Amino acid sequence: MLTKPFEEYEIGESWTSSGRTITESDIVNFAGVSGDFFPLHMDSEYAKQTIFKQRIAHGLLVLSIGTGLLEMSPNVIAAFYGIEKLRFIKPTFIGDTIFLELKVTDLIDKGNGKGVIAFHQEIKKQTGETVVAAEYKFLLNKKER
Repeated sequence: MLTKPFEEYEIGESWTSSGRTITESDIVNFAGVSGDFFPLHMDSEYAKQTIFKQRIAHGLLVLSIGTGLLEMSPNVIAAFYGIEKLRFIKPTFIGDTIFLELKVTDLIDKGNGKGVIAFHQEIKKQTGETVVAAEYKFLLNKKER
């Protein structure tokens, strides 16, 4: 996905990633690293009393795993540039398999051998439902001349 120099991308270009299943270990490990032990993620009895009726994955965990599904080349990416319009739309449960759908929305030449690629990213689960949507930006290297 992010494996070629800036000038080789076109607005409208799109990709779909491979999938990854969310596990209970993912949730427990993320809670330990982030310090987010909110009962909706960690307490089955609490979660049964919510609108979700079961534990859900942390939104930031799903976003992080989704980022890990991006194919990225260190020779191409100069830096992560930012996220805009981030929305957590639907819950992700233990056992859901998520994947990415990406579409290039803008290409901004920054000069000095760099450019910013902007793309709309949706993280979807096996049902086809979008669970997270955001606008991502990366600073990419141009071809060496």
